[in-house]
Amino acid sequence: MRERWLRVTCIVFATVASAAAGGSLCAQSAGRATEVKQTLLWRKLEAEVARIDRAHDGVMGVVIRDLTSGDELLVNADEIFPTASTIKIAVLAELYRQSKAGRLKLTDLYVVRAEDVVDGSDIVAGLTPGITRITYRDLATMMVAVSDNSATNILIDRVSADSVNAMLARFGLRETRLRRKMMDLKAAAEGRENTATPREIVLLLDSLYRNRVVDSARTADLFTVLATHKDSYIPRLLPEELRIANKPGSLEAVRNDCGIVFVPRRPFAICVMTTFDRDEHAAERAIGEIAGAAYAYFDRVARASRYGRVVSPR
Repeated sequence: MRERWLRVTCIVFATVASAAAGGSLCAQSAGRATEVKQTLLWRKLEAEVARIDRAHDGVMGVVIRDLTSGDELLVNADEIFPTASTIKIAVLAELYRQSKAGRLKLTDLYVVRAEDVVDGSDIVAGLTPGITRITYRDLATMMVAVSDNSATNILIDRVSADSVNAMLARFGLRETRLRRKMMDLKAAAEGRENTATPREIVLLLDSLYRNRVVDSARTADLFTVLATHKDSYIPRLLPEELRIANKPGSLEAVRNDCGIVFVPRRPFAICVMTTFDRDEHAAERAIGEIAGAAYAYFDRVARASRYGRVVSPR
């Protein structure tokens, strides 16, 4: 009965001098209808993520944040996971923060040394020690695009692990910590592991997105670096042309991928972390499936009318 009264009221208000008030009431009705439908669609996303989590033979943490509304999907969001190379997002953020503070320039040159080379350094290992000079921004691109561990360690030495952790603490991240350099197996064996929670990684990504870490120009450049094409898990089921700024990570029994998916008009942050993985390839597929389900939601919401109709340009 109330819905019928509301519809009649809208029609009446549209034909009298008080149309502005009626329009507002009609808009409120349409707004509620939109909210209800999007909530129902969001619940389907939650159910799909729960299904993928149940099928995963290991421990999984998931955070998906709508960067427009602030809504979040949470699965084991505050569990502490090994980060593997995903911690490199924090190193990248501190590099750009120090650039803004004037402590370094991204264009400063570094002369590669033979002692810089560690395992997992396909690019730096091929450079000429003592001769090759490379900018810190180029090292950051290597760190992200091919996860070059030598490039990462050079940047850690330049900005310092203490500074990375201090930056993380300032943004309220308590469990996300850089405790060792890349390929320091002795430190890892002693329990000095790089760690994070899915919620905290998304908080860092959100802070970057909203220019809270550095100014808008540096933020744009940081995301350009982070969006460099790479072999990762989030993009596997997503359109090739979609911009995705992410950093995966892998260790034995560990698979992670976290970043921002720039769906036009409806970007979202996502972090999926897994550990105790029985089948690492299955964990990679699970991350891709979760990202695919999230994209299906945000793409539809972005392109649809308030009633859910999509009118494609073609």
